[in-house]
Amino acid sequence: MPVIRLISFGYLHLKGGPPPAADRVEDVRNRLRDPAAAQDVLDLDGRDPRVQDIVLNTPGARELLDNLTAYACLPASPQALATGCAGGKHRAVAISEILGRELRERGFDVVIEHRHVDLPRVFPAPFARRQP
Repeated sequence: MPVIRLISFGYLHLKGGPPPAADRVEDVRNRLRDPAAAQDVLDLDGRDPRVQDIVLNTPGARELLDNLTAYACLPASPQALATGCAGGKHRAVAISEILGRELRERGFDVVIEHRHVDLPRVFPAPFARRQP
């Protein structure tokens, strides 16, 4: 089986720039609930099994993983799949880690790159308040 790179990243760290180059880029910001809303996992990241369980139990996560697995197994042999969430700490990392395990079980040589997991959390800028 070929080598496949799985890249996780945070859109907020890109500062409007393009996502990483990949055969397929998945934006999970509006597809999966953010586990960071749960205070007990806020300081963890998607490499932690507790965060992975939360992400995996989010509606739509299993279907996304099944779809990404099927895509990776296409005869065209994609070389890189990138997954992005807001900050690149929870959802994208968890999806990449879980997908990596599933692809290894199918015989793939998997390389996982977490671009923003160790960076400080980024919060979206607050909406500018209009003056009355």
